[in-house]
Amino acid sequence: MSESSHDALVGGQFGSQAEAYFESTVHAQSPDLDALVGLMKGQSDARVLDLGCGGGHVTYNVAPLVREVVAYDLAPEMLAVVVRAAAERGLNNVATRQGTVERLPFDDHSFDAVLSRFSAHHWRDIDAGLREAARVLKTNGMIAIVDTVAPGIALIDTYFQAIELLRDCSHVRNYTRAEWDAALTRAGLLPGRVSPFRLRLDFGSWIKRMNTPRLQVEAIRALQNNVSVVAPQYFATEPDGSYCIDVALLVASKRI
Repeated sequence: MSESSHDALVGGQFGSQAEAYFESTVHAQSPDLDALVGLMKGQSDARVLDLGCGGGHVTYNVAPLVREVVAYDLAPEMLAVVVRAAAERGLNNVATRQGTVERLPFDDHSFDAVLSRFSAHHWRDIDAGLREAARVLKTNGMIAIVDTVAPGIALIDTYFQAIELLRDCSHVRNYTRAEWDAALTRAGLLPGRVSPFRLRLDFGSWIKRMNTPRLQVEAIRALQNNVSVVAPQYFATEPDGSYCIDVALLVASKRI
């Protein structure tokens, strides 16, 4: 798939569901979000980039703590939601920019922190995205990423990527911890502490949020019911298809 067609796919998938992501409980309220926001306490002069901002939940929670937040996303519909919601909350220090993570329209060393939550598994080129994040980050600045983490077990990993792709065709990959450490290092970043979380996904809300076609929903349920039992057991899969995912907050700093 070409660069432009993947970008169009991501933009179309998420642009049409902007309101659903804004209203999503799992995106608006969860311990991983609290932990990510907690990293910005005491940094009132910081300029922050919310990379792949989606419905804007990182932006809304971080903005009261810092000087400025730039919410950045591929889908203009997502950014329209952020503009509206920020205004409703009286957050006057929020700006928005539209584009891809592989080509950020910002100067070198222009942010004190780059934050990203549940976006990276959609990036067409994880290495390019992280290199750009490192480029716009000030020396000794912080990058903090929250994303789903894949298990390092081939059978379970294959199953996990399959149901993710069936649910959302813009999915690229959920990376393992080892893959994350390697990617951050390649980008010239120094991996730091990692905080693990386990989140439950309600199946009905999960597929509705992405407007997954019925045929693909049936395929997901068929996999859940017919794959080797170790995979659905790993994810604590429930009779209705709801399941739990591993999530990690990964913190890294820019090398001098």
